[in-house]
Amino acid sequence: MPQQVDPNQGLSAAQVAQRQAAGQVNQAVAPPVRTVKQIISANVFTYFNLIFVVLTVLLCVVQSFRNLTFLPIIIANTLIGIFQEVRAKKILDELTMLNVPHATVIRAGQRQQIAVDQLVLDDIVVYQTGDQIAADAKVCAGEVMVNEALLTGEADEIKKSVGTALMSGSFVVAGACRAQVTAVGAAAYINQLTLAAKATPHGEQSEMIRSLDQLIKVIGVALVPLGILLVWQGLAVNHESLHDSITSMVAAILGMIPEGLYLLASVALAVSASRLAKQRVLLHEMKSIETLARVDTLCVDKTGTITENTMQVTAWQPAAGQARATVQAQLTQLLSVLAPDNSTMQALQAAFPAAQPARATAVLPFTSRNKYSAAQFGATTYVIGAPEFVLGNSVALPPAVAAARERGQRVLVFGQAAGLQATQLQGPVTPLAYVQLTNPVRPQAPQTFAYFRQQGVAVKVISGDNPATVAAVAQAAQIKGAADFVDATTLRTPAALQAAAAKHTVFGRVTPEQKRQLIQALQAQGHTVAMTGDGVNDVLALKDADCSIAMASGSEAAIHVAQVVLLDSDFACLSAVVLEGRRVVNNIQRSASLFLVKNLFSFLMALLAVAFIFTYPLKPAQVSLWGLVTIGLPGFFLALQPNHERLRGHFLTNVMFLALPGGLTDVMVVGMMVALAQVFNLTYADYSTVAVLLLILVGLRILYRTCQPFDRVRRLIYAGCLLVLAGGSLATPWLFGLTWPSLRGWAILGLVALTTGPILHGTTWVVSRVEKWYHHQPGPSSHFSSR
Repeated sequence: MPQQVDPNQGLSAAQVAQRQAAGQVNQAVAPPVRTVKQIISANVFTYFNLIFVVLTVLLCVVQSFRNLTFLPIIIANTLIGIFQEVRAKKILDELTMLNVPHATVIRAGQRQQIAVDQLVLDDIVVYQTGDQIAADAKVCAGEVMVNEALLTGEADEIKKSVGTALMSGSFVVAGACRAQVTAVGAAAYINQLTLAAKATPHGEQSEMIRSLDQLIKVIGVALVPLGILLVWQGLAVNHESLHDSITSMVAAILGMIPEGLYLLASVALAVSASRLAKQRVLLHEMKSIETLARVDTLCVDKTGTITENTMQVTAWQPAAGQARATVQAQLTQLLSVLAPDNSTMQALQAAFPAAQPARATAVLPFTSRNKYSAAQFGATTYVIGAPEFVLGNSVALPPAVAAARERGQRVLVFGQAAGLQATQLQGPVTPLAYVQLTNPVRPQAPQTFAYFRQQGVAVKVISGDNPATVAAVAQAAQIKGAADFVDATTLRTPAALQAAAAKHTVFGRVTPEQKRQLIQALQAQGHTVAMTGDGVNDVLALKDADCSIAMASGSEAAIHVAQVVLLDSDFACLSAVVLEGRRVVNNIQRSASLFLVKNLFSFLMALLAVAFIFTYPLKPAQVSLWGLVTIGLPGFFLALQPNHERLRGHFLTNVMFLALPGGLTDVMVVGMMVALAQVFNLTYADYSTVAVLLLILVGLRILYRTCQPFDRVRRLIYAGCLLVLAGGSLATPWLFGLTWPSLRGWAILGLVALTTGPILHGTTWVVSRVEKWYHHQPGPSSHFSSR
């Protein structure tokens, strides 16, 4: 049972050491990223590596050691994957250490800031607006309003006073308190949820990785029975030797395995994560790279995103009939008892400093629901907040104040109410003064929003401020459609909110629940939605967005929920994040099509070999040369090239349509060669050499198309592939199972080679027509959700 601790003194150093020795420390239940050992294990012990081991053993049994040329490529792929992921992990770990959540504690009568995993049982923790409850605790001084939506799904703000419990994972939306930690580590509520989540399947992967998983599962299931069938046919039907049956089967299986495809995607994502980390962008989830690249709607808050995260009082004026000195004293009295837990309050207290705090009989802290703060001093109650919520919409503002609001300044009204009961004002409010504040627009904001406009990404501004004020700020930031605003308090039905989400650009007076509903409405309309925010009032919307982005200068609750954290709190770098996402996904898509050409050909050719009873026309070493020259090398280098095209369609569908022309051309060309080889009685050596040369020729044609438009780097990539081909075929032909073709072999090679261009052109035309027809078919929404 926790002991009683003085909230003003906290634990002594000896008491902290005693609890640390007893293991009563708030350690996380699971590391946020894989360990080096887990990374090595995940890259080495894979299903396809097991297949490669089996194929290696079979080739060794029949003493076909020359056909083991695929082994160095497989080993290199595995080592590259381990190296890149460990390197990315190191960079991310360093940034994660900079972004570890902290807590303010009272120890030995002194305030200290420590990492949340250093909290011990019975620590006294200081909480204020925006903080996330780091460990289960009990309020021992002060009073706060908390939101437990992340734990319970309910968005209601709950009052917590002395003696009531705080659940870890909830966050403070108003007020300040001191709380004594009652449970740490695995005993804390949030960690119990985490442990339960670990017992369930992992969350949904990104579309790209999910598509690759599906493709690899299909291939993995198909290749085993097909391999067995090829060996049986070679021995029982074609009466080949065990050596020839095994080598031709291994060649077919090697062609069907996308040995570098999944690695390519993993490495490219890891490299992107490390690139972004160097730009001070922390990814909590790797899939957010792809999601951001697919975003077509970006929802932003005003404060902290469009504007700087600081505010300042620019002017104030007493209401008609009020004495300036008297009102100033009254306003200073109210502000002295309110917690400086947001930028608005900090600006107000800086403009109206008090020598010492007044004594209030009751205090109502600001919440995003009420949009005002109040305090009671005996029989007198003062309030400050948004005019619409303090006075009501029917009360007109003085002309000068209304004009300031139209210029984008924030206006607060200070007034006197009849009384204060629980969390509500009583009776009408008499205005005493009007205060004008401003947030300067970020210098880079217009350029950033211009980029999104050019990229076809719609921007929606969602704020709790007055809609006219928000619209003026949005216009200053040059957001398209900024003059089209709506007051969210008028959107009283789901249908009205749905219609407004499609029509308007700026939304003012939005409650946290409405922010969430707007995100859901946009998603229901088929949009992929990103949300930026930095406050506790943004958390619900961040949680539901396809991709959530938080500023590191914002509340810990927002940082905890977000998938992407901008560590320098610079919204301008978001364009670089989107560019990086488009680069990696577009390039993986382009490179994946090269891999899939080989897989389609190998699978279809193996089926044809079984159906028409002929020997598979390639040797394993030849498959290695073909894959190295036209797929492996260019695929990895192209995946790291700039590519800023907007993503369209679904990953697997796009890759299939890109790969089909090449795969079908390969099958037709090699099928024609097989028929001619049987007519002219080519030897198997001629037969296989001509086949791989034709495949390389088609592959180079496809690679030429893939490299368009050529630049210096792509020219080097293409030239490098030609040099590797020359080295492999001329300098070391024996290594790749190549022989000098006979005269008949050269004749067939030349004859069939002349058809590769027209066939590739024809298959491309047919597939493009099918693709166009497919995309015009009615079907499910193309909305991609990462949730």
